[in-house]
Amino acid sequence: MTVVALMWEARAVQGRGAELLEWARAQDLAREPLRRETFRAAQDRVLVITWWEAPDASAELPELPEPAADLITRPVHRWRFESLD
Repeated sequence: MTVVALMWEARAVQGRGAELLEWARAQDLAREPLRRETFRAAQDRVLVITWWEAPDASAELPELPEPAADLITRPVHRWRFESLD
């Protein structure tokens, strides 16, 4: 088994960062990750990182969905990392 970190990052429409943050925090996943952290940044951006125990980095894992199109300025960016420790 390995630990896989999924990163989800979205940029809200100007002035709606708090709404996007609230939306991201309210999203339930199909199962609980080992860990979940939520961040905010300049330009109304929100980042959520979840950590999962999985057989390998390509395993199917629960991910946050796309927010409503009128809440974001572009499609969500997603990255997947495998722990090397």
